[in-house]
Amino acid sequence: MPSELFVVGLSWRSASVSIREKLAFHDEELESHLQSLVSHELIDEAVILSTCNRVEIYGCTSWTAPASAVAHAAAETRAFISQSRGYPAEKLSNVLFEHLEQDAIRHIFRVASALDSMVVGESQILGQLKSAFGASSTYQSVGPVLGRCMERSFSVAKRVRTETGISRGAANVSSVAVELAKRVFGELDGKAVLVVGAGKMSALAARHLRADGAAKIRVTNRSLEKAERLAKEIDGLASGWEDLEMELCKADVIITSTGAREPVVTKKIMKKVMKQRRYKPCFIMDIAVPRDVESSVGKLEGVYLFDMD
Repeated sequence: MPSELFVVGLSWRSASVSIREKLAFHDEELESHLQSLVSHELIDEAVILSTCNRVEIYGCTSWTAPASAVAHAAAETRAFISQSRGYPAEKLSNVLFEHLEQDAIRHIFRVASALDSMVVGESQILGQLKSAFGASSTYQSVGPVLGRCMERSFSVAKRVRTETGISRGAANVSSVAVELAKRVFGELDGKAVLVVGAGKMSALAARHLRADGAAKIRVTNRSLEKAERLAKEIDGLASGWEDLEMELCKADVIITSTGAREPVVTKKIMKKVMKQRRYKPCFIMDIAVPRDVESSVGKLEGVYLFDMD
């Protein structure tokens, strides 16, 4: 029988950030998990896409599998997600979706084209999908069928961006975060801004902040070298990670996106920070998944906390 494609996963449409952060896959885990997937007798090829807004596994059944194999392969993938993430299967039943055969192809094309994104038309998802495909190629978990589908999805995404007006606004999660900050404060000029993290999302946010009038931007990151590099690009200043609490005290606007697996801004830290600020209002936009800021921070007086949802 010919191989059949399937997709199993969850996105911002089906699962809250509190669930998405528990099921996220990290780069250093991909090789072992991809090999585990394709070692299954029903699954020949696999790609894992894990972003702030979705965790999806794209798979392809074995050439030797029977006609009914695609549904069984999807069920095995559901079980794999539960087991590998240590998350009870019964709690996933209402958040995991699956698409089989033609519906799987349609879904992959929609994801690549940013039609299924929280911010429709954003450009980051195509790069993230290409990176996921690249990792699968490196770890030899993708073959001719799924590979052809992924390559075609990139072409479709390019056509969508060039032949329609979907990218006219050029919006992305980071730019929306900055727009929200402007809505709260009116203007960012004169506001002290802190960017926590120096990865892609943080860098995008920093550039948008600078373009929208924020003149006093500080960047902090575990790697001071990366913080200095980003700060130089936006004409800002860099701070060492050990100065995080001090920088939080100074900032009116905080945008955070690190790769940490546990919150870096806790309620304990922010209680001290807000006391030192004399409860002067503080806007925090946490665009990391897993989240960088404990949700209880939003209950503190003077703190306005927003996460991806």
